[in-house]
Amino acid sequence: MGDGIRIEVDTRGIASLVLDNPARKNALNATMMDTLMAFAEDAGRREEIRAVVLSGAEGTFCAGGDLTWMQAQIEADAKTRRREARRLAHMLRALNEMPVPLIGRIEGVALGGGVGMASVCDVAIASDEARFGLTETRLGLIPATISPYVMARMGEARARRVFMNARIFGAEEARDLDLVARVVPVSGLDDAIEAEVAPYLSLPRGAVGRAKRLTRALGPTIDSTVIEATIDRLAEAWESAEAREGIAAFLEKRKPAWAQGKGE
Repeated sequence: MGDGIRIEVDTRGIASLVLDNPARKNALNATMMDTLMAFAEDAGRREEIRAVVLSGAEGTFCAGGDLTWMQAQIEADAKTRRREARRLAHMLRALNEMPVPLIGRIEGVALGGGVGMASVCDVAIASDEARFGLTETRLGLIPATISPYVMARMGEARARRVFMNARIFGAEEARDLDLVARVVPVSGLDDAIEAEVAPYLSLPRGAVGRAKRLTRALGPTIDSTVIEATIDRLAEAWESAEAREGIAAFLEKRKPAWAQGKGE
């Protein structure tokens, strides 16, 4: 589509939703977020779509939020920061509530918002070479708008292992954390995704959508109040001196002022 998102629907009704910003490791910018939200809303109305496979172009899933976009929030006024935080939050909610199955195809890296994207999938399959990390605290930020979905997927006890320390972890640990359902060799990833898609080809679309809504209704509450609270937290984090220093250090390829160890 020329805006960092590629969408194709095959003759079976399986939609391929591809994050296509490889120069930035498929990091999310404002245009991509808008396109993803529009797709999620549209997919719910398109009777021919039976399931959606979310992936990243050129062997990488998603490196989180685009740093240029995040740097712009540091310089923006409070109203703009909240608008952009809301853009991200509403995109995640739209994907999470999309009334068709969303299957994540994870390879390369899933960092920061990429973990959030994996968490809104109904099931995620990872290659055994994939790496994950909630890396926001390295930048003086917090995993705010993704947090309801990460917590719903992992639970508090497991999330505490990786939520604050920005540690990079592998696919096997991601499975232990319930972030992904299966880990397969890279060569087996396409077959594993096909196995997840196959049941939906012989099921009524409406019943599948109603079943998905029921699971969400019975799971952890992720309503407007919760989402607005995460928007507040992200907007506040963008205002901090730590975020200004962390993002500047990353873009300047230097250690931030607080760094003492080697890190990863």
